[in-house]
Amino acid sequence: MKQKVILDTDIGSDIDDAVCLAYLLSHPECEIIGITTVTGESEKRAMIASYLCEKAGKDIPVYPGMNEPLIGIQKQKVAMQYEFLEGIGYQRSYRKDWFNFLTGKIRENPGEINLITIGPLTNIGTIFKIDPELPGLLKSMYIMGGMFFGQHNKAEWNTSIDPYAAHTVFSSQVKQMYVCGLDVTTKVRMEKNQVLKDFKKNNLLEEVLNFAEIWFEKMEMGHITYHDPLAAATLFEKNLCIFKRGKVFVDQIGVTGFIEDEKSNIFVASEVDSKRFFEHFFSVFI
Repeated sequence: MKQKVILDTDIGSDIDDAVCLAYLLSHPECEIIGITTVTGESEKRAMIASYLCEKAGKDIPVYPGMNEPLIGIQKQKVAMQYEFLEGIGYQRSYRKDWFNFLTGKIRENPGEINLITIGPLTNIGTIFKIDPELPGLLKSMYIMGGMFFGQHNKAEWNTSIDPYAAHTVFSSQVKQMYVCGLDVTTKVRMEKNQVLKDFKKNNLLEEVLNFAEIWFEKMEMGHITYHDPLAAATLFEKNLCIFKRGKVFVDQIGVTGFIEDEKSNIFVASEVDSKRFFEHFFSVFI
């Protein structure tokens, strides 16, 4: 039986969002109900998501969501990969009813929706704050965000964009919440030459390369870190990571903390099997 998924993403900045979407589009056990985009230039981000869905041959609704955080000033991070779509003249218009889409789909499918969030938590914090029943209607959440183990005092990007929204989500009563933080996701990395070689073996991953080339150039990166794909993959393969159960705390600038608690609804990844992850990731594209 396929897993019903809604993806909330800031696709268009770092390349791993596009890689994650390609993975979900290709996974035989995944049924994407819809996609919402979040943070600055959300309409451009929606176009990138729509383009990849079309290339995968799937008609999936995509909704631009919130551009600004619930509290504070938006940190500028442009959807740089949109440049590729401008070059080929790709355009789409969207209905801007992301709120009713999210709340409606969750209510129509109680206990069935797996919500995967791989960007700032503004959209989700908003719906949870306005409709407090929604968290309990989800089947589960899978989050890329935060840092939890080892000594650190820096905020991970997704939690730093909107700390209030992150606090709202991590304080909610979702039945099961699985979190992959930066201290674990940074261990799943692939060098650029290997990316170019492996992505050319699949048509959809080859489309992602169109965006990756811009990202490699602008970011001056020689590798891709699979932050977001790891968080999504744990929906289908829990044994990719070792999880610890506990409470998550978020301070005013987005720094996260973790305390083990066997009664908590949150499971935070503490270790990852990188080799097993990459074997699983590429297996869905065969």
